[in-house]
Amino acid sequence: MMSYAITERDIDAFRELINIGLGRSAGILNKITRSHVTLSIPDVKIIPIGRLDEIHNCDTEGELATVSLDYSGSFSGRTAVVFPQDSGAKLAMAVTGESEGSPELDAMKVEVLKEVGNILVSGVMGSISNVLRTSLSYSIPVYSESGIEDLIRSCKKFAEEFVIIGRANFIIRDLEISGNIIMILEMGSLERLLDGVRNVHG
Repeated sequence: MMSYAITERDIDAFRELINIGLGRSAGILNKITRSHVTLSIPDVKIIPIGRLDEIHNCDTEGELATVSLDYSGSFSGRTAVVFPQDSGAKLAMAVTGESEGSPELDAMKVEVLKEVGNILVSGVMGSISNVLRTSLSYSIPVYSESGIEDLIRSCKKFAEEFVIIGRANFIIRDLEISGNIIMILEMGSLERLLDGVRNVHG
């Protein structure tokens, strides 16, 4: 259990780190899509893992397209990029140039979203680990289509009571795409992460 309160300054610091990472990811996606890509996280929450009703308020209802990676190091857990199905399809169209409903798009969607999810997670986690001057090891990205509760339940080895949720906005070729970046942390990892962020930001 957390031994001290999470402040607005902590949340602002996480939002800044996530946006730095997404800025780097946008540069890579610019090249892949040959279009200007804007990525931002206007909203970050740190909430108890059991309060799924608050996660539902972040456009995570229904079946979702999810790309997740486990990481370990000075802090450990799982980070997932979660898209509503329509946003996942738009993102795949933007990357492949295929039209909606084409057989080629259906065949390529999973691999495209795994690649994009890997780029986004690597950018965000790389930003955090660079600022904290630590290194992390990553698993390969895993794609699934399920509800947010299934993502939380799949993290049985992660016993931390809190998750970090960043609501992401994407603009690619005038397509507005929404998603969420969710960090699920092992017991004690959030405190270590907060300690590191507070030391850096004073």
